[in-house]
Amino acid sequence: MATIRKRGDLQWQAEVRRKGFPAQRKTFNTKAEAEIWAATIESEIGRGVFVSRKEAETTTLDDALNRYLKEVTPTKKGSKQEEYRIAVLRRAGLAKRMLAGIRSTDIAAYREARLKVVKENTVRNEMNTLSAVFETCRTEWGININNPCRAVKRPKLSAGRDRRLSTEEMDRLFAACRESETPYLLPAVILAIETGMRRGELATVRHEHINGKVIALGETKNGERRDVPLSSRAREAIKTLPRQISGALFPVQPATLTQAFRRAAAKAGLDNLHFHDLRHEAASRLAERGLSIMEISSITGHKTLQMLKRYTHLKAEDLAKKLG
Repeated sequence: MATIRKRGDLQWQAEVRRKGFPAQRKTFNTKAEAEIWAATIESEIGRGVFVSRKEAETTTLDDALNRYLKEVTPTKKGSKQEEYRIAVLRRAGLAKRMLAGIRSTDIAAYREARLKVVKENTVRNEMNTLSAVFETCRTEWGININNPCRAVKRPKLSAGRDRRLSTEEMDRLFAACRESETPYLLPAVILAIETGMRRGELATVRHEHINGKVIALGETKNGERRDVPLSSRAREAIKTLPRQISGALFPVQPATLTQAFRRAAAKAGLDNLHFHDLRHEAASRLAERGLSIMEISSITGHKTLQMLKRYTHLKAEDLAKKLG
């Protein structure tokens, strides 16, 4: 039989003891809640389906996030970004709750609160990280919980940036890059436009990775190796780069390239232009040259058509010419 004890004026503790099972205790605000919980536990023990919820009821989400940060995040390629997302999640009020008490409605409330502060894609990524933590608790760490994120809709992906560069804007950008104090900026910008390589990928390229008309990239952002073909313009840009003892094509940190690019874009009078927009420009230009989606994805490394569509922005006037 279960024992129900009154603890103070506003609390009731339920305790279930059965031979061969650890004692189960939980405190509630009302006697009715305590009785329902005790009856459920006794029924599960009697039917042989009881699984202890003690760990789920004594582990906070913050505890789980912290353990995940130490044990799982370091094994991921995007660990830095995940560390930032986990830091955000740990500051949320939800982190103070016990895992067993977090419901899908709580996750939905978190989603709505965050959407008032940050963009949809940021909230999607945070919810995906949160879901991964619950799944790891459930499948790897043996904590008896459900994943409340499964029942909650993620915000829709935004349409993506559609910033394209006109010929006149490109000329202004190149002129500003030539005057930059960072001598590697112009070749880096040309390579980004000609190949669609990410800033981080450019920073990892070494001269031994270049074999004639191809750059052999090692493990990339999506976890795969990729061979990037080089246009004649890209090859000419590489020839302008002095050889470094280190072997690096661009002996600067990615952040240095970004800062130099921002200064050059500002000097050229190009508002709201990011280095990553050059990747969008590259994908769109490849499409305008008549390459197929599969050919473009093999060059840029986009894994899904959905992502490639977000980065490929075709000019309507060029499409009109194809239609005749």
